[in-house]
Amino acid sequence: MNTVVVYDIAANKRRDKFRTFLKELGIRSQKSVFECRLDDREVREIRSYCRTNLDMQEDAVRIYRVCAACMEKGVIQGQGLSFSQLDWEIL
Repeated sequence: MNTVVVYDIAANKRRDKFRTFLKELGIRSQKSVFECRLDDREVREIRSYCRTNLDMQEDAVRIYRVCAACMEKGVIQGQGLSFSQLDWEIL
């Protein structure tokens, strides 16, 4: 399912590691925002990563599951690809 991951991570090192982790799952659409197509297992993987590697007293991660119809209604102003313009291949 289409998934948007938004994060606010205080420490540079933790933020860099989380960004690297998310790059394997989706595209970075803004500095602290990734757009992904994830199944339930992959969402659990993100949640597990957060519990293990982030400081939940300082950091925040939000995971939004978004239906295809709602993603199509999104408006992008400025630079960047829309989520629907990306080519995806499921292996």
